[in-house]
Amino acid sequence: MAYDLKKEEEVKEFVENLGVEYRFGCFKEKKPEVCHLLGDYLEAIKKDFTKAAAVFKSNCLDYNYGKSCLKYGNYKLIGKGGNKSEPEEALKFFEKGCELNDPTSCLHAGLLLTATGPDATAPKDVPKGYNYLKKACDSNEAMACHYLAGMYLSGVPRNPKQFNPHNPEKNKTLDYLLRPDMKQAFSFAKRGCELGHVYACANVSLMYKKGDGVEKNLEESKRYFEIAQSLQKAHEQTKEVKFQQGLEK
Repeated sequence: MAYDLKKEEEVKEFVENLGVEYRFGCFKEKKPEVCHLLGDYLEAIKKDFTKAAAVFKSNCLDYNYGKSCLKYGNYKLIGKGGNKSEPEEALKFFEKGCELNDPTSCLHAGLLLTATGPDATAPKDVPKGYNYLKKACDSNEAMACHYLAGMYLSGVPRNPKQFNPHNPEKNKTLDYLLRPDMKQAFSFAKRGCELGHVYACANVSLMYKKGDGVEKNLEESKRYFEIAQSLQKAHEQTKEVKFQQGLEK
């Protein structure tokens, strides 16, 4: 049946039929990719986060669908869909998603395991977290590459509270889980930039300017600065378009 999506009643009928198709494909045909679409449908269209969470959880555990592991992990992390915030439980789902080769699951697992801020509640395991971030970066997850570059820029002290950004000489004597390494930092920053991460490009520009981890090259510094500016402008234009679309609804 062809729908006229300019007519409100036909749009409603189309949306309802879409839900029926997704339920059939998930519950009757047991297709993991359709179950994930059903979860997205319940989340975005029906705003039924409790049912969406149940679908994502089942699709992760029963059908080993990595993207659903990521979704349910996010629900557990922020306390959504009838869940309370449980970072340790969220980590289990991110790790499972990563094992199923979902790059963003690897990123989230790595971030939880290496985070050091005051709100960090998941158990820390920097070597394990590093491996998740490396897998994410190798799978073209730009944020993971950028984060790894940052880890190498400052290093990861065994006791983060001892690190003082204003006392680099004292920092040299600290016990590090991951020692500062400018060449590694440059390599990961460059990879993050190639994948379109604006701040990674800015870091590459700065490192070329200072000669940190790479031979000083002002022409390359300028080129990467312009790339960063271009990415930032594109990002702002995208946000503006989304904002205008939101006003029109």
